[in-house]
Amino acid sequence: MLRRVIVIGSSGSGKSTFARRLRDITGLPLYYLDMIWHKPDKTNISKEEFDKRLDEILSEDRWIIDGNYQRTLEARLKKCDTVFLFDLPVEVCLAGAKARIGTKREDMPWTETELDDDFRQWIVDFPQKQLPEIYGLLEKYNDKNIVNFKSRQEAETYLKIVSRREVAMDTC
Repeated sequence: MLRRVIVIGSSGSGKSTFARRLRDITGLPLYYLDMIWHKPDKTNISKEEFDKRLDEILSEDRWIIDGNYQRTLEARLKKCDTVFLFDLPVEVCLAGAKARIGTKREDMPWTETELDDDFRQWIVDFPQKQLPEIYGLLEKYNDKNIVNFKSRQEAETYLKIVSRREVAMDTC
């Protein structure tokens, strides 16, 4: 049973869309780390304030937390029961990030108007700079239910299965 879930992976991979749909199916409260960290004026809160707010969420009984924020990943892994990792090809992630430009989203406090060079490079570098550490931590916390999506279709299939289970449970 899903109670404390983290959704991680490269920007543009589809993790926020997945997290929203999982929330809609399960009723779990959803927290976007980008909405905590970023202010609407494109500045950030302090690390101390971010950590305090994250600790408050982690102390709750049920949640979905969407976002990487590698500095706090281990704290989230300690508290979660399930991890969804989106390990998709860079080209897919870049296309996903480009596709959402100009779209108002509930997971970001502003509407992106471009794919700036630094953000693009972060996505390109993700497999070499972020994934090795993520996989290392997942190995350390291998007692968790870890679901590794290599395509959006795998994520879609998973959501269909979970949706059917939830419907079946509601009719019992």
